[in-house]
Formats: sequence, C-alpha cells, structure tokens
Amino acid sequence: MSLSPQTHAAAAEIIARYPAGRSRSALLPLLHLVQAEQNCVTTEGIEFCAEQLGLTAAEVGAVATFYTMYKRHPVGEYLVSVCTNLSCALLGGDDVYDRLKKHLGIGHNETTPDGQITLEHAECLAACDYAPVLTVNYEFYDQVDPDDAQAVVEGLQAGQRPAPTRGGPLGSFAEVSRQLAGYADPRPEGVAGPGVGEPSVAGLLVAEAAGWTAEQAPAPLVSAAPPAGDESKGS
Repeated sequence: MSLSPQTHAAAAEIIARYPAGRSRSALLPLLHLVQAEQNCVTTEGIEFCAEQLGLTAAEVGAVATFYTMYKRHPVGEYLVSVCTNLSCALLGGDDVYDRLKKHLGIGHNETTPDGQITLEHAECLAACDYAPVLTVNYEFYDQVDPDDAQAVVEGLQAGQRPAPTRGGPLGSFAEVSRQLAGYADPRPEGVAGPGVGEPSVAGLLVAEAAGWTAEQAPAPLVSAAPPAGDESKGS
C-alpha cells in the first residue's frame, strides 16, 4: 500500500520545520507520521523516511527498532500497555496484566481477532507515583486493580472511549501517532482533562505544610557522624 498524498505533504511540512542541513532531525516525527497511516512502521515506511531525509534504510531501521513506541507489526485501534516494572509489580501490576490476558485471550504484542485491541506489558510507563498503571494509546489510567483494568477494556470493546485519569481524551492509535508527529489534536475537547494529580506533588505538599523553602531547607533527620576510626579529627 502506497503512502497517501496527504502523508507526503505532511512529511514535507515536518521537514521544513528544521534548519537547512538538519533535516535528519525530522526522523522521529516522520516515523510517527507513517505509523499514523499504516498502524505500524512498515518496510515501505522505513524506505519512505530514508528517501525523504537522504538516509539509508539501515539508518532509519536502526532507529525504528530501538524505540518501543515504533511498532513493526500492525497495532489495533487501541494499544493497551500494562506496566510490570518494579513499582507497579509490587502493587499488583502483574495481576492486572494477567487479568487482561485472560479476558482478551491474547498475550504480549498480540491483537484481538477483530483488530481492535493490542496488549503489551511495558517495562516502565514513567508513573511510579500512580502505580499500578496502564495506558491506552499512551493515555494514563492510574492506580488500577484488575477489575478497573477490565472495565476500561470492556468499555473499548463496547465502542466507548473511557476517560483517562489525567490528560487529554482518548484517541485511536492512528490519531495519537499523528499527534506525536507534531500535529495538534483537532477535537475541541483535545486539550481538556485533569493535569498532575496529588501523588506527583506529595513532597511539595509536605514542604508547604512545614513551611520549608528553597532558601531554608529542613535540618537532616539524622545527624552527620564522623567516619569510624576518625575520632582524632577535629580534636
């Protein structure tokens, strides 16, 4: 399948954002752009990016296979990622992943037969303060348990788009890929949604309650002691 004229035009627009002689800096957004059309980075997509930027297919392929957000096999309309790294695992992330595996009947990097949902376990989703977390097309659903996670997926299966815990409204994988290429969400509600939550500012709230400031840091909780065997110093 050839890439559309719209993608060709968007690629030229993206490349033009960069200074002359720096066009290769457009590679990451271009990969998201071709992924937005084909739901993965195909061999054709790699060759397209290479041609647009004057790179070799090997150079583009090295980037596309390094970053996990570039998928080399078609992804469903919704990519469900469950964090199974340490913080989330300790708080039940593996139970969440196992529940979704059973409910969907698929495993890691597999897609449901109807092409709607792809499931993956993620090493880290950079939200340890909200553990355990899952994302759908990189939108966060925080502090979920297996029942919460299944409810989100059942909503997707019913044709709904459950509201993320924070951030913008949920979009399809193709829509989000285009946003990652540098194009704004055209939906009026695209910028709506709650921002940072209390877990992210817990330390700040403690500092404010205690009246701490950057100029007047609190005293250490444990007094510094001289190293063992160094009692003679300072005597």
